[in-house]
Amino acid sequence: MADDQCASSLLLSFLQQVQEAMLATFGPKDFDPKLYIDLPLRFNLFQTRKAFRELCRLQDNSLSPDHLTAFINEYFDEPGSDVIIYTPQDFTVEPEGFLPGVKHPEIRGWSLQVHSLWKELCRKVGEDVKISADQHTLLYLSRPVIIPGSRFREVYYWDSYWVIRGLLASKMFETAKGIVYNLISLVETYGFVLNGARTYYTNRSQPPLLSAMVEAIYAKTGDISLLRKALPALLQEYRFWTSGVHEVIIKDEHDFEHSLSRYYASWNAPRPECSTIDKETAKGLKENEKTSLYHEIATAAESGWDFGSRWMSDQKSLTTLRTTSIIPVDLNAFLLQMELNISIFANAIDETSIARNFVKAADLRYAAINAIMWNDEMGQWLDYWIDSDRSLLNQENDKQCKEIHIFNRNNQNKTIYASNFVPLWIEPFRSDRRIEKVINTFQRSGLIQPAGISTSLLNTGQQWDFPNGWAPLQHMITEGIAKSTFGATPLAADIARRWVKTNFVAFKQTGAMHEKYDVQVFGETGGGGEYTTQTGFGWSNGVVLALLEEFGWPIDLPID
Repeated sequence: MADDQCASSLLLSFLQQVQEAMLATFGPKDFDPKLYIDLPLRFNLFQTRKAFRELCRLQDNSLSPDHLTAFINEYFDEPGSDVIIYTPQDFTVEPEGFLPGVKHPEIRGWSLQVHSLWKELCRKVGEDVKISADQHTLLYLSRPVIIPGSRFREVYYWDSYWVIRGLLASKMFETAKGIVYNLISLVETYGFVLNGARTYYTNRSQPPLLSAMVEAIYAKTGDISLLRKALPALLQEYRFWTSGVHEVIIKDEHDFEHSLSRYYASWNAPRPECSTIDKETAKGLKENEKTSLYHEIATAAESGWDFGSRWMSDQKSLTTLRTTSIIPVDLNAFLLQMELNISIFANAIDETSIARNFVKAADLRYAAINAIMWNDEMGQWLDYWIDSDRSLLNQENDKQCKEIHIFNRNNQNKTIYASNFVPLWIEPFRSDRRIEKVINTFQRSGLIQPAGISTSLLNTGQQWDFPNGWAPLQHMITEGIAKSTFGATPLAADIARRWVKTNFVAFKQTGAMHEKYDVQVFGETGGGGEYTTQTGFGWSNGVVLALLEEFGWPIDLPID
């Protein structure tokens, strides 16, 4: 393992040199730094690095564009060539029982086109990645994967939940299970599910939804063997998220200590896949400030919300990212969901002691979320910012001290984000006494736009802010509202159909499904962030199919 990590580090370091050389030689127009980190080597690293050092240089010591292009063509394969297009064995053109509630012929025809995209996005990792791992940043996975699409040529963690929801609507149960087994293999190797299946993602995870994937598949298939395989990995992943640097202790107004979790990447350098961008962002800062910023950038990437005002102390500048100082509402809702799922899985396979322990853990987290994050005046849950000036050390034993933060209600972030309403997706909150207030607050929040739910109300130019809408947020909030005890299914169906409609209109205009959308206008794709809006697109496809399965589309409901 140590030798593998060393080889991976050497390869990443070299590829970042290539990345910087390409930017310096050809300029920023249409430059995507990730492309050069994803290039598979044709020869070993020693030969390739030697050839790079011997490249012809011009009088000003810059590289010759022609020689650099020739070097890339000779020593590297195309990005994405290390995965093979693969037709899933459980794919059929029109699955039996597919979307029975979709009666409108035009929507039904389009939904079958979306369903057919699973063939285009399915890949099998090439055997050469396993044999010559030191020539690839791609990680070997034994089962087929569904990639997001475009520049994202590898499987991603939290994307996979919504991909799986779409696969289940498409009756592709074996492909869905294969994705989960791949992610379990990452836990078995690294101790957690990586951000994505690349060597440069081994320093961080993404929102923990593995248990939700298992639950969704189990609900459809009743496959008890899946639970037996998943439970040890889920227990391991749970320890990752609830101990060490991820755990934060807060003492509330009644002197009760609550354990909550935060995002915290193990990285304090530029992200290899965005090295040139991160260095530009940090330009002008002192070295210690750069190190701190790189850590915060990587941690924001672990959140899946990279990037948005939610993590910035001034709500507008990347240099003020403080992700490690924030206890996020949605992360802790996901962990409550994990605790509940583990208790259900453990019961199903007669691990009653584990089940009892996780019921208790879920009760404690539910109380913690409400004690620290609930704001009764606003009628929603709010991210909590850690106040380092109001903390104390508690010596647990002779070797370890734990920092305990003193609760300060002023540390709740009172800015409205869609994430404030993610707890609606988790069962205990759907039947909570607060549910009516929360749904009414959500309706008045300004987040509901003509074409779906906006990520925030702040237009910062970052992709996880207004006016962008993202498929996961649409799905979690609408499904949560629909399943709530408040009886707000018409509201959920209305939002779901707005989102489906904007995907439909954009597809008719462009022939593609997109990563994100501008929720102000039907059919308008989103923007902002580090790269242009991508097409494909795994979780967008999955959410459309899941929403159509849940809410249908009547024959007499117009699409115009």
